[in-house]
Amino acid sequence: MPRFAYPCPGCRTTNSLHDAGCDFEGTEWHHIEQAYTDVLAVLVDGAVTESALQHAVHDEWSGLHRAALDLLQREGRVEADGDTLGLLTAERYREEVSEPTREPMATIYREGSYPGCHDNSIFALVAWYEMVGLSWAETRQNVLEWLDRSGTWDRGGFEESSPEQLVDSKRHVYEAGYGWKEKAQAAKRVIERHG
Repeated sequence: MPRFAYPCPGCRTTNSLHDAGCDFEGTEWHHIEQAYTDVLAVLVDGAVTESALQHAVHDEWSGLHRAALDLLQREGRVEADGDTLGLLTAERYREEVSEPTREPMATIYREGSYPGCHDNSIFALVAWYEMVGLSWAETRQNVLEWLDRSGTWDRGGFEESSPEQLVDSKRHVYEAGYGWKEKAQAAKRVIERHG
């Protein structure tokens, strides 16, 4: 099954299997990707007002363009500064997404993990960083720093002999592009019982 470069702005799938009830199910994939490239092609040249963005998109602004822009904003790739929209630089984006702020990821990141939810926590972090577009090297470094900073490694309960071995054992999660929500929610429930 082919995978696409841009997620569906309705259900975030990157293949032709949309979630039930997705507003864009049945939309040809090249239209979805075109909506993203229309928006990004304008923003890469610099910040603009939303009305200028809409006008620059060949006067063919659609609900699909609106949804693509909304998703880019929710994911922190595009930010509003007053009435202008701007594309974040790659460096600034990496800094912004390195510390998850949405639940349940924020709890895992802030509180660290405990025995009984380590696998779900680390799975969720690796899958999160893959989803937001960090490279494997960046993902690995962020998870290693989190293991140390959060006290997760010091709590024990790991079969692996080092944090590096632990993170490397989760590379398959990164490469397969698994989702993070289910594992993150399960880990958060265990973490909250420790709080």
